[in-house]
Amino acid sequence: MDWSFISLELPLNNSALIFFIVLTIILFAPIILDRLHIPHIIGLIFSGMLIGPYGFNLLEYDASFEIFGNVGLLYLMFLVGLEMSISDFKKNKKGGICFGIITFVVPLLAGLAVSHYGLGLNWVASSLLSTMYASHTLISFPIVSRYGIVKSRSVSIAIAGTVIAVIAALTMMAVVLGIAGGGAGALYWIKFALGVIAYGALVIYFYPRITRWFFKKYSDNVSQFIFILALVFAAAYLAEIVGLVGIIGAFFAGIVLTRYIPSVSPLMNRLEFVGNALFIPYFLIGVGMMINLRVFTSWHSIWVALLMTAVAVFSKWLSAIIMQKSFKLSSAEGRILFGLSSAKAAATLAVVLIGYNMNLFDAYILNGAILMILISCTISALFTEGAAKEIALTMLNEEDNTKTDKLPQKILVSVSNPMTADLLVNMAMVMKNPKVKLPLYFLNVINEARHDNPSASKISENLLTHASKIAASADIPVETLTRYSMNVASGIVHTIKEKNISELLLGIHHKANIADSFFGSTTEAILKGTNKTVFIAKSIIPTNTLTRIIVYIPEKAEYETGFGAWVSRIANMATQLGCKTIFYGHRDTLGQIKGRLIREKRNIRVEYHIMDKWNDILMLTGVVLEDDLFIIVSARQSSVSYSPNLDKLPSFLSKYFANNNIVILYPEQFGEVGDVTYFSDPLAISVHQNHAYLNRIKKYFTSLFKSSRAGELQ
Repeated sequence: MDWSFISLELPLNNSALIFFIVLTIILFAPIILDRLHIPHIIGLIFSGMLIGPYGFNLLEYDASFEIFGNVGLLYLMFLVGLEMSISDFKKNKKGGICFGIITFVVPLLAGLAVSHYGLGLNWVASSLLSTMYASHTLISFPIVSRYGIVKSRSVSIAIAGTVIAVIAALTMMAVVLGIAGGGAGALYWIKFALGVIAYGALVIYFYPRITRWFFKKYSDNVSQFIFILALVFAAAYLAEIVGLVGIIGAFFAGIVLTRYIPSVSPLMNRLEFVGNALFIPYFLIGVGMMINLRVFTSWHSIWVALLMTAVAVFSKWLSAIIMQKSFKLSSAEGRILFGLSSAKAAATLAVVLIGYNMNLFDAYILNGAILMILISCTISALFTEGAAKEIALTMLNEEDNTKTDKLPQKILVSVSNPMTADLLVNMAMVMKNPKVKLPLYFLNVINEARHDNPSASKISENLLTHASKIAASADIPVETLTRYSMNVASGIVHTIKEKNISELLLGIHHKANIADSFFGSTTEAILKGTNKTVFIAKSIIPTNTLTRIIVYIPEKAEYETGFGAWVSRIANMATQLGCKTIFYGHRDTLGQIKGRLIREKRNIRVEYHIMDKWNDILMLTGVVLEDDLFIIVSARQSSVSYSPNLDKLPSFLSKYFANNNIVILYPEQFGEVGDVTYFSDPLAISVHQNHAYLNRIKKYFTSLFKSSRAGELQ
């Protein structure tokens, strides 16, 4: 057999073979390292060293690796910004600012002293090299994301501190380079300041508006994914134009866009998948390909490398210790701060290459920086992995101890209209607690009383398949149910009983009449047939484009059995959407809501407004906007919080909120479920109701007969 068609020339130049090798490393490195209990990041970097030009020379560090590496770094910083909400930053603002200052100043001063007195560099070169020590890359962020502790206090502090330290280091680098290049005049700094201000205003003002417009107009998942990536890389490029660096622009875009990308959503799942499966591993492999251990052939080169590495690692460790002691953080939180802030990567190499090309550094400094990247990334991954496990276990134990809702959270979504299916599924996903692994239940009831639609079964199957695909794309387990019943209400009620459902979500089309749809015979039959929590939703715009959640609560709502459940569901929605929640209700009720949110440690933006009288609800007509979700907590007639004023809801909503996003919420209540008459079924009767009615008639005639006999006797 002729094997001459196989080329063994190294480095390999066949694009298919190159991509195959890279994907094989991305696939098997985590599998092998899991058995050795070594972080995946280390394996990807070491794999890059082995296959790169300074290893076995299998692959060349060409333009493709440079492009994918830069894209991976930008993607990593974008995901970091996407995971950091404004509320998290505000909550840990003081700690983040302090850590940013500490982790910048301590390495800067240590690096300045060692560079000048230990390595013999002049003050300009020492200042430039010290900016390398002051900055760092969140290369271990995928580890904390994998353990689900991104929202923890220590990680939020580390992320905020990273942004401050990197911006300060890059600004100082620009100043030093300006001085080294002959000095930058005042005009340069005026242009720089104006450019940064204009850039910030553009992203903050323009990005939210164009994103909301695009998401309202185009619901296609692929289009939304491409649109978000286009905004991210545009922000990175514009940041470079005004004098910043691309990673700051990508991070800034992530912070601005997190409002429109819920953490539990198909779009978020796609963004994380593509980044973690391709771009970020490519970046890590590329970092490894740049490391050349062959240059350390003399004791002087080894000494320079070890000295630089010691300064970089020790100064970041000292910064984390100072922060831990100052803010009384736990040992694991201190190690997380050190692990996330100790890695050096692309920014470090960029600083050293710039100094080397300007003849400020020699080859020993360049090689020392390469070894420092390898050691710092390894230490960062090891410390982050160990601390992340400990923090994850601690958070899990705290969650078990503070859990107030012991009942299983089973949400049933009644899917009947293709026009409302997407909105209902997305609303159910943000209502669901992401830590609860129970599936979402999707139900379609086929009315057996109607025989005019022979394709009802096929329509039901297609509708449920479409709904399940939406949820499955966000990695949410799903169970689809098709039920044949003489009417929709009985089918839903019986499914609730059989599956032990805790909450029911119904929807109506946004063009339907509110009064007829919310309070028709089907809805009344469902409310009479079950005492579980019922949400009836009318959505006009996509869930992730909502700006606020406005909740009206009647007096004594806190005495209902399902009070805690619906407060938790609204808190879940506010957390996932990142929007402000405004509660209107009685003083006592608001106090109970506030207390529950504190006990559950809900970190959401919330406001409380006292509204004691039903007539005051008219004030909300000027408060609820078209991008808000208006939730009205109603009550069944037999419940504690029921008021005759709630009977005015149909006309009130039809008159004042016909074009708004509305949810009518009926809390769960204890008690026997009453017998229900389904008016759509002519054969259905309520035996108990008829029996009671006959008894009343019998008693009336009996009393009438007795009174007439008494009159005769007199």
